[in-house]
Amino acid sequence: MDSVEQARVLDAVKTWFRNVIVVNHIKNTRKLANASQFNINPFLAPYLAGFLEGELTAHSLARALLYPRVLGTSITTSFGQNMQSFISDVLKTSFGSMIPGMDIEFVDAIDGRRKYCQAKLGPNTLNKDDVDTIDRHFKSAANLAKTNKLKLQHGDLVIGILYGENGQESNHYQKLRDHHGYELYIGADFWHRLTGEENFYRHLIDAIADVAAEAKGSILIEEIAEKLASKKKIRRLAGEE
Repeated sequence: MDSVEQARVLDAVKTWFRNVIVVNHIKNTRKLANASQFNINPFLAPYLAGFLEGELTAHSLARALLYPRVLGTSITTSFGQNMQSFISDVLKTSFGSMIPGMDIEFVDAIDGRRKYCQAKLGPNTLNKDDVDTIDRHFKSAANLAKTNKLKLQHGDLVIGILYGENGQESNHYQKLRDHHGYELYIGADFWHRLTGEENFYRHLIDAIADVAAEAKGSILIEEIAEKLASKKKIRRLAGEE
């Protein structure tokens, strides 16, 4: 992949993150102005509010409820749910495969061989049942290649994990590697092999950080915290009603 194509992929990542992840994150954050969105522990929530800001008020309670959802649960769920669209909208545009069951295919920048790849989000995002499903897909791809006289070796069937580091992979990934013999390309290694740019993973992280700065989430969070703090349920729990 040349520098022009690398820049195009990074721009596509920014566009996808801006239009999918940020839009959904903002929508889900706005919902949290309603106290009914929270299952509030009346013992723990006031403690966390005091721990966070040194005093129990409706505003400190609102922030103690809001921060974990906005910065943790909400964005993590949205990111995972929308990752398949990333594979379809960004990766398949440049590296789409005609082989059934494969997400992408590419010429490996390190060993020069064409790889047939299932792309996964992170090192802990594989379910137990996925192991057999991936194995079946890879075996079908191998049989199809043999029928069509393609030069495909077992090591050309790989799992690309979009983020993480070697050693973080779950037992399910380890089974695909150690029992079935499929290569795992994780994080920086995956993006290096895919693009030919050793630091592309770092560029990818920086590109997403640029979009995050555009979102100006601190303003939105404070707006929603004010609305949440005004709710009767929150004021009562904070002892202000």
